[in-house]
Amino acid sequence: MCSYPVIGYILDMARQAKSAQLNSRSSRRNLKQRPKPYSAKLFNGLFLDYYKGRKDSTWYARRYVGNAEYERGQLGIADDLEDSNGINVLSFDEAQSRAREWFTRKAQEDTGEVHGGSFTVAQAMAEYVSHLTKSKRKPQDRTTAIVKAHILPTLGNVELVKLTHGKVKAWRDGLAESAPRLRTRPGKEQAYRSIDPSDPLQARKRQATANRILTVLKAALNYAKSESRRIATDAAWVDVKPFRKVDVPKVRFLSNDEVTAVVGKCDPDFQSLVKGALLTGCRYGELTAMTVADFNFKDGQVYIAQSKNGESRYVDLNDAGIEFFHQLVTGRKPKETLFLRSIGKAWKTSEQFRPMNAACEAAKVEGVTFHILRHTYASHALMAGMTIEVLAQQLGHKDTRITTRHYAHLCPTFKQESVRQNAPSFGFSSKPGPVLVAKAG
Repeated sequence: MCSYPVIGYILDMARQAKSAQLNSRSSRRNLKQRPKPYSAKLFNGLFLDYYKGRKDSTWYARRYVGNAEYERGQLGIADDLEDSNGINVLSFDEAQSRAREWFTRKAQEDTGEVHGGSFTVAQAMAEYVSHLTKSKRKPQDRTTAIVKAHILPTLGNVELVKLTHGKVKAWRDGLAESAPRLRTRPGKEQAYRSIDPSDPLQARKRQATANRILTVLKAALNYAKSESRRIATDAAWVDVKPFRKVDVPKVRFLSNDEVTAVVGKCDPDFQSLVKGALLTGCRYGELTAMTVADFNFKDGQVYIAQSKNGESRYVDLNDAGIEFFHQLVTGRKPKETLFLRSIGKAWKTSEQFRPMNAACEAAKVEGVTFHILRHTYASHALMAGMTIEVLAQQLGHKDTRITTRHYAHLCPTFKQESVRQNAPSFGFSSKPGPVLVAKAG
């Protein structure tokens, strides 16, 4: 008969063997996909589960709550296919740490506490990014990058209960006073662009950037308060306001001559992508996600499966657009990616920067990014007579407010038509005006 110490040793070895299945990318790669999770027991009644999916695999925390029932909490995506970012993509060690924090919060909830004192801003950001990923059904790369670059370094380790109005305000002001970051290769020291702090235009731009980052922070903290109940009050951030009168849009768009010059300097594969943007107003990510089947020749439309706001839409094409996309899809399979690089592979995130910069430099056109092609489509469409309402639908804006804010000044008749149709004449003119509403009596 085995003694208790021997049994304990055997169980401990079995536990270590299960953990060894999950503790590295290579070991997880050899696991088979299945509905049942792979589990590592952290301590009695508490487990770290790993669900192996077709694309992404996910970490879950699980605890025993009695009557043969368990409670689970999603922690993040496993770092099987991409490196951990410590926010929503987690290594095995990070998932274990996050699971223990989840267990602690659940224990505090069991005793009636609203939040755990050790819950940090970094954890609040991770929860918020995970929420956005699920609700919008796509990775939140831009939000993740903002969090990692601008929020975590200063506020990440601060516990929510120790976050103060002064800390948040000082952080916001620091963003506005800091130099803009430059794109830097991985592994290299972060580079910054020098600015003149006495220049009002540059100061306005830095404050506008600080406002956008503040919006991300406040959204995450509001989620932590209202949805996940990590903190009982928003006093630390509710009164930290954005800088005022700094977000006046200044839309840059290409003239016809500039379009001809830039397009003529593009390599053939990138030229197709640029033409697609100019003929649709679509974003880079929307274009690179298109398949051959997304073009409907009969209806003269391209289908955007997922916009920036998570919704789908159809973009109508003019004759030039229909002809361009028809030539692009001819002889190709429906599931094939529509825009391909010269090497036969799909365009990936951020791969538009270098060819765009090279084409603009060769064409001697300054101040242009790929996103300016979207502004160019919108600006020329309005100046040619397209209505704000139709343009908003084409661009995928949820309503016309953002469209009007950026582009209405380019439509010379927009304000005039609105005034002439809606301003009262009080019978002073022989031409009929709008009917006046009688006061209810």
